[in-house]
Amino acid sequence: MSAINDSATSLASLAENRTFRAFLTLYIVMSVLILVLMDAIYYRYRKELMLSEHRLSMQLQSESYIPRLKKWIEEGEGKTFPIDLAYATALYGADSRSIATTLVQIPSVIRQGIRKEGKMVHFVIPLASYGIHGKYLVFETEDDGLWFKAFLQNSLLFGSAIFLLLIAVGFFLSKLFIRPMKEAVQLLDNFIKDTTHELNTPVSIIMNNVEMIDTDSLKESEKKKIKRISIAAGTISSIYDDLTYLVLNHDIAVKIETLDFSELLRERMEYFRERCEQKKLSVSYVIDDHVSIDMDKRSAIRLIDNLFSNAIKYNRMGGSIEAVLQNRLFSVRDSGIGIDKDKIDRIFERYLRLDDSVGGFGIGLNIVAMIAAEYGFKIEVDSTPRKGTKITVLWS
Repeated sequence: MSAINDSATSLASLAENRTFRAFLTLYIVMSVLILVLMDAIYYRYRKELMLSEHRLSMQLQSESYIPRLKKWIEEGEGKTFPIDLAYATALYGADSRSIATTLVQIPSVIRQGIRKEGKMVHFVIPLASYGIHGKYLVFETEDDGLWFKAFLQNSLLFGSAIFLLLIAVGFFLSKLFIRPMKEAVQLLDNFIKDTTHELNTPVSIIMNNVEMIDTDSLKESEKKKIKRISIAAGTISSIYDDLTYLVLNHDIAVKIETLDFSELLRERMEYFRERCEQKKLSVSYVIDDHVSIDMDKRSAIRLIDNLFSNAIKYNRMGGSIEAVLQNRLFSVRDSGIGIDKDKIDRIFERYLRLDDSVGGFGIGLNIVAMIAAEYGFKIEVDSTPRKGTKITVLWS
C-alpha cells in the first residue's frame, strides 16, 4: 500500500502524532517565553552591574572634585569652571538649568541617581549635603558597551544550551504524556481487530441463510419480515466490510487488475435495491458499457458501496438517487439533507457525522478519501443544504 494509505489506516497514529505535536509546540512556546524572561532579567542585571561600577567610580571621584567645585562657587564663579580629568562635569541649579557644563550630551532629567541615556551615563549628585544648597553636580562618561556584548555572548551560549536541554526534556515529557493514550488506543485497536475477525462467521451465516429462504412459499407479512432481516443483515455486512478495510487493510494483499467497472457498478446497485425500496427511493442511472479501471476489486467495491450507502442514509423518504458512470468519471447524486459550504472540506474526516440523527460510524467517506488518495483519484463535492449532494470521482 502507499505511504498515504498506510498513515490513513490508523487513527491511533494520527491522534498520537497530533497530540505529540500540540504538546511539544506548547512546550516550546512556553520554553521560549521563559528564555525571553530570563534574558530580560539577565539584561537588567548586567545593566545594573555596569551602572553600579560607574556609580562607585564617580562617587569616589566626587570626593576630590567637589572641594574644587565648592571653592569655585565661593569665589563667585568668576574663574574657569573646574575640569575633572576622569569625567565631563556640569553644575545645575534647582530649576534644572545649566550653570556650567562640559557635558557631551544634555541629561533629560536632573534627578539624584545614575542612569544611561543613549551612549552616555550620567550620575547626578545633590550638593546639599556638602553645604551647597539648590545645586546638582553631574558626572558624565561614555558607555563602552562591553557589558552589552558580554550579555549577548552569554545569552547566545547559555540560552542555546538551556533551550536544547528544555527541548530534550520536553520531548521526553511528550512521550511520557501520550504513552497512556497510546496504550489505550492500542488496546482498542486490538479489540476492534479481534471483534472484526469474530464477526465474520456469524455475518456470513446470516447472509447465506437469508438468501436460501424460499420467500415464494411465505405469507406477505413473513416476506416483509425476511426482507427486513435481509436489509439489516446487509447493513451489518457492509459495516463489517468497512471495518475490515479500515482496520486490516494494511495487512491484506492488494491485487491490482483491470475491472469492468460498469458490470461491477450494476452488481452493487442490485445489492442496494432492497434498501432503496425500503426508503422508497427512485434510482436512475447512466452507465456507459465496458468502462474499465485498474484497481483492487475490494477497494472498488468499498468505493461504490460507501457512496451509495451515504446517498441512501442521508436521503429523504421518497427521494431520488442518480448514478453516472462515464469514461474516467463516476458520480452519485442524492436529494438528501445536503451539506453546508463551510463543512464540505470536513466530510472526509474519520468518525465525523454531520447529522447525529442518522446512524453509522462516520467512516464511509473517509474510506472513499483513502482509496482516492491511494489511486490518485480526484474527488469533487457539490452540495446544497436541504437539496442534495453530488460526489464525483475522476481518474486519469
